[in-house]
Amino acid sequence: MTRSDTGRITQQRIAQLAGVSQSTVSFVLNGRSDGSVRIPQDTRDRILKVIEETGYVADPSARRLAGADNHILGVFTYEPAFPTESLDFYTPLLAGIEAGAETVGSDLLLFTSAPVSGGRRELFHERNRLRLADGVLLLGVEMDPDELARLVAENFRVVAVGRRDTPGIPYVGIDYASAAGELLRRAGGLGHREVIFLHRSSLGESVLDRRRGVVDGAREAGLALTDRTTDGTDVEADWTAVRESGATLLVVEEPDLAAALLELAVRDGVSVPSDLSVVALGSASRPGADAAELTRLQPPRAELGERAVELLARILADGDAVPAAERRVLLPCPILDGETLGAAAVAR
Repeated sequence: MTRSDTGRITQQRIAQLAGVSQSTVSFVLNGRSDGSVRIPQDTRDRILKVIEETGYVADPSARRLAGADNHILGVFTYEPAFPTESLDFYTPLLAGIEAGAETVGSDLLLFTSAPVSGGRRELFHERNRLRLADGVLLLGVEMDPDELARLVAENFRVVAVGRRDTPGIPYVGIDYASAAGELLRRAGGLGHREVIFLHRSSLGESVLDRRRGVVDGAREAGLALTDRTTDGTDVEADWTAVRESGATLLVVEEPDLAAALLELAVRDGVSVPSDLSVVALGSASRPGADAAELTRLQPPRAELGERAVELLARILADGDAVPAAERRVLLPCPILDGETLGAAAVAR
C-alpha cells in the first residue's frame, strides 16, 4: 500500500497496516526501549516494511517530545540575514554554520516566521517553532536578555553566536576587546597621540567589547581620545568632525564607513597614512580595485559559525557533562596589517 492509497500517513495507520499497537510503532521509530518492552525482530521488520512502502515521515515535533533527536539544528537571527547590507556580515558566518552542520551530520532549519519589530525579531511569539530543532544557534548583534534568561529557565538547548552577558547562555564569540586594544597600542608605538573614534550606538556585547578595547588601548598608549557616535548616514558630517578634531589617527567601527571616509580624504588631498592613519574594527565588505587595503580587525566569522555548531553538538550529546568553562568560548581576532596605519604625521 502506498501513500496515495491512504491519504495522510500517521503512526496509527502504520500500526493498523502492520497489525500492531501504536505504542509498538513509536518504540520502533524512536529506537527506544525501557528494558521491559521486547519487540521481536520479525515485528520490527514488518513495521519498517510498512514505513518504507508508505513513505511515512515522522513528525519532528513529536520526535522531540519523545526525546529523540531529529538531527536538525535551528538558526534564529534577531536581524534579517539576507538583505544586501547584511550579506557581508552573515555570509561567512552562515557558511561556517553550514560546514559545521555537515561535519556533525545535521540539517539546518532557519527560523524566519518570527515577527520583525523595529528591525529585530522576537524569539518567543505565538508561532514559535523552536522545539522542532534539537538545538538552536542564536545570531544577532543585540539579543533580548529577558528572552535569553527564559531560554535558560526553560532548558532550551541553544548556543549564542557572539559573547553574551546573560548567565547560563553558552556562546562562541570573538575577543574584540583584546584585538582593538592591540590596534591602539600599535598606533601609540608609531607616535600617535590624538585619536578620534567613530562608532555606532548599540548595547550589543560585541559593540561594547570593541569600544572597551579602544578606550583601554588608548589609555594604555597615552592617547587622547575623541569619541563620536554615528549611524554612518552623514559621511560629510563625520569627515568634518575628523578634520576638526586634529587627530592623526581615525578609528572607525564600521569598515564601510571607513572606506567612505577614505574616499573623502582622497577628494580633499589628505594622504593616508602620511597625513592621517585610518583603522577599522571589522572586515571590509567590497573594497574597490583602487582602494587602499584597510588596516583592520579580521574577525574569523566562518570559524565562529563552525565552532558554534561544534559546541551545540557537544551540548546535545553530553548535556551537563560539558564543563561550564567550555560552554563560553572566545576566539582570538587577527589583525590585518593593511596600508592605512603609519607613523604619526608631523604637526602642521
